[in-house]
Amino acid sequence: MIWKPTKEHSITTNIGKLMQQHQFSSYKDLWSWSVQQKEAFWQETVDALNIIQDKKYNQILNIDEGVTQAKWLFGAKMNIVDSCFQNDEDATAIVFQKPNQSIQKISQKALQELVNKIANSFSNLNVNIGDTIAINLPMTLECVAIYLAAIKAGIKVATIVDSFTVNEIKVRLDLTKPKVVFTQDYLVRAGKSFPFYEKVVAAKAQKIVVINALKNQDFHLKNNDLFWDDFLSDNSNFISVKQSPQDCITILFSSGTTGEPKAIPWNHTTAIKAASDGFYHQNIQQNDVVCWPTNLGWMMGPWLIFAALINKAAIGLYYDAPLQSDFGEFVQNGKVTMLGVIPSIVKHWKNSGCMETLNWDAIKNFSSTGEVSNPSEMEYLMCLANNKPVIEYCGGTEIGGGYVTSTVVQDNFPSTFSTKALGSDFVLLDENHQQTNKGEVFLIPPIMGLSTELLNKNHQEIYYDDTPKYSTVLRRHGDELKQLENGYFKILGRVDDAMNLGGIKVSATQIEEAILQLPFVLESAAIAVAPKDGGPAKLVVFYVEHQQNEATEDRLKLAQKIVKTQLNPLFKVSDLVKIKQLPRTASNKIMRRKLRNSY
Repeated sequence: MIWKPTKEHSITTNIGKLMQQHQFSSYKDLWSWSVQQKEAFWQETVDALNIIQDKKYNQILNIDEGVTQAKWLFGAKMNIVDSCFQNDEDATAIVFQKPNQSIQKISQKALQELVNKIANSFSNLNVNIGDTIAINLPMTLECVAIYLAAIKAGIKVATIVDSFTVNEIKVRLDLTKPKVVFTQDYLVRAGKSFPFYEKVVAAKAQKIVVINALKNQDFHLKNNDLFWDDFLSDNSNFISVKQSPQDCITILFSSGTTGEPKAIPWNHTTAIKAASDGFYHQNIQQNDVVCWPTNLGWMMGPWLIFAALINKAAIGLYYDAPLQSDFGEFVQNGKVTMLGVIPSIVKHWKNSGCMETLNWDAIKNFSSTGEVSNPSEMEYLMCLANNKPVIEYCGGTEIGGGYVTSTVVQDNFPSTFSTKALGSDFVLLDENHQQTNKGEVFLIPPIMGLSTELLNKNHQEIYYDDTPKYSTVLRRHGDELKQLENGYFKILGRVDDAMNLGGIKVSATQIEEAILQLPFVLESAAIAVAPKDGGPAKLVVFYVEHQQNEATEDRLKLAQKIVKTQLNPLFKVSDLVKIKQLPRTASNKIMRRKLRNSY
C-alpha cells in the first residue's frame, strides 16, 4: 500500500507553505536549504512557531566553543512555557478521559490558571528557582500541568517512567536529588489498581505530593508527605521566570551501554526542536488533537506537550491502557487528528481486531516511533483511518526529537522513512569508516535539540571521542540504517549494546546484571533480535551455566520474573539460550553482534 499526497493537500501543509514561500519546486530542495542555510532555516522556524522571548537573541546560533557546544537563541531571555499558551483562551488545550467516565476538555485559560496555581505552590515547600522536582505519574491533566508549572517557575523536572520498579525509581532519585516527588496513590489499568505511592516511598523520596486518584478513604500518607489538595494554592496569577535558552528545564534518562542510565538535560531550545518536528513532519496545525500514548519519563511525553501546545493544538490523554476498543472510542469521540503509536500496540490491535468497527476518519495522519515497525502492521494501521499516512519517526532523548522521519508531502511507504529531518543531517558509515548505503548513523552537528552535556557522564567521550575522521565533526548515535534505491531509509536496529523494548530504551548491561542474580547463571549476554519480516525486537538472553547449580525450575520463567521485577514489568525475555562460552574480543568485550547474527 502506498499513500500519495495530492497537490491540493500538499499546499495546505506546513511544509507546503514553506516551500511556496521560498519557491522550492521539490521537498529535496527544501531539505537541502534547511541544512546548508541552517541559521536562516531556524530563524524562520522560530518565527513560524512564534517563540516568545522577553529579550530577543543576539545570534540564532553561537558556535564559539565549537559545534559540539552549540548555543541556540544565544543571548535571549525567555521561558518556553510562555509559547505554550498562544491559542484563543476558550480553545481546547487538553482532551482527556478517565476510566469508565466520559470525555472531558480543559480550555487554554483553565489550564493556564491551573499551571499558575501550581507554580505559586512550590515556594510553600521551599522549592525555588534552580531546584529540582521529580514527576512519577501517568500522563494525566495534573501531570502536564505540574510539568509546565515547574518549568514556568524556573524549576527543573526529573521525569520517571510510571512502569519502573522501585530500584529504577531510586536510581533516578539518587541522580537528581529532587526536593519533592509528585505521584498518585494507585495506578489504574484495565480495571485493576496497583500501588503507586508505595513504590516512591520505598525509593526513599525526600518529600511526596500525592494525587488521590482512587479517592480511597482508607489511604494514608507517611512522614511529612501531603495530598494534592493541600499542596495547591488558590493564586492563579504567575509571571514566568525568564531564563537563558541554555538553562535546564527537564532531566530525562536514557540507557547507554553501561548500567547506570544517562541523565540528559533538556533546555528551552530542546522544546523548540520537538515543536518544529511536530510542525513540519507530523504537520500539527491549530486546533488539531494530538494523541500519543506515552509517559513523561519517555522523551515522547515532553515532546507531546511541546509539539501540541506550541503549535496551538490540543493534547489527547486517555487514562487507561491503549489496547482495547475503549481507547479507540476515545480516539473517535475525541476527534483525534494525529495519532502516535509504538509498533507493539499496532500488532496487538491487528491480532485482536478491536479497532475495526470504529470511525477514525478525523485522523489526518499517524506517527510511529520507539521500535522497528512491520510493513503489514503499518498497512493495517493506515486502513483503520481509510488510508492515512504513517509518519515514521526516529530520534533520541539526547536529540529532543527525530533525525530521520517522513513528511505528508512525499509518497508514504509503510515502515520506511522518506527523509532526514528538516534542519538535520547525518552520514552512514561502514566498519571501515567509509560512506555506505547500509551502516552506522553519525549525526552532523550543530542541530537544534542535540544535547551538549550529561549530568552524570562524560558527554564528549560518549558522543564524540574516537568517531571516524570525516570532512566535518561527527556525533555517534548508535542506530543502523539502510538507504533504499528510492532514497528512503529503513532502520535495522542498534549497533551498540542498547536496545528498544516496548518503546523503552535499556542497556544490555542492565538486563545482564539482573540475570546474573539467578543461581544457575555464571555469565550472560542480552541481545535484541528483530523478526525476519520486521517489527518490534525480541529480548533474547544467552547464558553460561554455573556448574555447581542443580536448579530444576523453569529457567525461562525465572529469567522473565527477575527482569520484570527488577527492571520493568513491560520487559519480556522471549528466549533463554544456554551456551558453552560467550564470544569475546581480544580485549574481553562480549561480541553481542556475533550472537545476534548466529541467533
